[in-house]
Amino acid sequence: MPLEINITDADIEYAEKILLPEGKQFDEERRLFIRNLNTLDLQAVPGSGKTTALLAKLLILERYMPLGNGGGVLVISHTNAAVDEIKERIGKHCPKLFAYPNFVGTIQSFVDTFLAIPFYTNQFKQKPYRIDNEIYDEQVEKFYLNTNNVGLKNYLDRQNDGLAFLKSIRITTQGKIVSYLNGTPETFKLKNSESRTYKALLNFKLNLLKKGYLHFDDAYTLADFQLAKIKDYPKILQKRFLLVFVDEMQDMDVHQHDLIEKVFHPDVNTLSVIQRIGDQNQAIYNGGSIHLEHIWSTRENVLFINGSHRLSQRIASLVQNLALTPNPVEGRNQNPDGSIIDIKPTILIYQDANREQVIPTFADKIKDLQTSGAIPNNPSQKFMAVAWRKEHDDADKTALSDYWPSFSSSNTGKQIDFKVLEDYVLYFDKEKKTLESVRKNILNALLKILRLESVTDEYERVYTKRKLINFLKTLDNDEYETLKLNLYKWSFASIKGASQETIDSIKEYIPSFLSVFQKTIDSSSTFINGESEINASDIEAEQQSSSFESEEINVEIGTVHSAKGQTHTATLYLETFYSRGYGNYESERLRNQLKGVNIVDTLNSDVGGKDKIRQSCKMAYVGFSRPTHFLCVAIHKVRFDAFLSDISRDEWDIIEIETDE
Repeated sequence: MPLEINITDADIEYAEKILLPEGKQFDEERRLFIRNLNTLDLQAVPGSGKTTALLAKLLILERYMPLGNGGGVLVISHTNAAVDEIKERIGKHCPKLFAYPNFVGTIQSFVDTFLAIPFYTNQFKQKPYRIDNEIYDEQVEKFYLNTNNVGLKNYLDRQNDGLAFLKSIRITTQGKIVSYLNGTPETFKLKNSESRTYKALLNFKLNLLKKGYLHFDDAYTLADFQLAKIKDYPKILQKRFLLVFVDEMQDMDVHQHDLIEKVFHPDVNTLSVIQRIGDQNQAIYNGGSIHLEHIWSTRENVLFINGSHRLSQRIASLVQNLALTPNPVEGRNQNPDGSIIDIKPTILIYQDANREQVIPTFADKIKDLQTSGAIPNNPSQKFMAVAWRKEHDDADKTALSDYWPSFSSSNTGKQIDFKVLEDYVLYFDKEKKTLESVRKNILNALLKILRLESVTDEYERVYTKRKLINFLKTLDNDEYETLKLNLYKWSFASIKGASQETIDSIKEYIPSFLSVFQKTIDSSSTFINGESEINASDIEAEQQSSSFESEEINVEIGTVHSAKGQTHTATLYLETFYSRGYGNYESERLRNQLKGVNIVDTLNSDVGGKDKIRQSCKMAYVGFSRPTHFLCVAIHKVRFDAFLSDISRDEWDIIEIETDE
């Protein structure tokens, strides 16, 4: 149902002034998308500025709000980082967009807010404690260690990993239990719903739900319950959201895709316009799964943005060879003076003995290109070495850690829950300039102590931060004021670097805190007194192990997945072993594409192992499409000599790394 809004040239000029550098304008293929308010799919190549085009449309729609019949706009993206980018870039210009009846958030937050939590609240007469994998897993571990059900213990002991299996248990809309993996039900041997073990697993899962502990996957099950319970619920959401934009559609999992379709089904009966935006060629989540090409069937109305402002012509032609869809990739990136960026892609040939010299050689090549003026020298540049696989158990299989043995990836700063008290004080978000982050961490630590000591409220529910504060306020003593003053002192001291004094002070306070609930330190003792599992030197080492620096050239090191969505000045793609089949490395599976043959032609031939080739293609497509100037690929000499010795030197530079004698 198209909206009666006519987006004018003046509207687009308004968005250009906010989003584009002075004097720049949206070209016609982007203007076609910005003007279109019908249900469609937008297929956009890497570096096309599709998110900027979407932001332009949102800026313009702000001028026409409220929409007809009081309806709003729904903007869904895959990650919090993507949502934050939207808010950061246009938030101050779009106060209406970020207020009722509109909603801008992740797919998970949409499902939680409009489907899972409403159903849960109606069913259990209270809100869930938290929809969060870390807290959920913590409760499963507690049950696993303390259950007295001998039959269930024996059953779990017979699994390859009893704890992991228990964490994977989900309940379906039919009231059955299944083992879930990334939102997809997996079968397991226990089928008899009348068996004691099956009933024990079902009761375990139901008890977690009743207590308010939900895994992210549970939200989608509850969403299905809500849709089944209220038949017209999709219509309610469609009336609320007349325009639906799904950004980075290729990153959606099957269950997320299916739910969006179920709610906003784009047929003659829907009240919503839904626009899905992304690039099918970049669907590399879930271990390189190719499921998206089977579930994301493009609409009849498809728009394309083929021009990439990131890629040079040389790099674009390589990326085009890897495109599984017939969407041309046009490299439009140029030097500031309008001249062509004419840096040949380079193959670094290595051997087992000098594999660890690949990344340093890449850095040396960047330095040479900077010296010659081919790559501009400025501090905002990003250089990165990426690979598909991080590590392997087999010594003779090459992975990222073989090129850079000290490689590690850390997400310590993003954790919500830690295993010991000290880490809550030491590892708050130090980028925030207020006391909020450390205060929240300390409160989370106190809540964890209450959970470990099995402290619940009058409804046998665990405490949240708000519930705890409200409870303390009701007491006829000074406990609330004491905690409030302590939180301020602890937070201020932590910000000032007095971490150990803060930890000691919290430990002194805990017995008094627990006495309010008629408890003493028991099950939480290890948590309270345990030594920090993380320290500053470890984090510093992790940061150093994930980068290489030489002569002011810093090369970040990570997986292709970690680099997704990024723009680099130069990218090194490191071939790695992935699965057995038609060739084991990208240089084998994609040898024709490196020579200039389009992947579609290869897949139309009688070549074997097509699924593996498709997976490798998607991974290389994402990796190869990161750099603005220089693309480098590392290939072992044995495979180069066997498959690529006749590659065109007009299209590639070849550097063979020398082995020290």
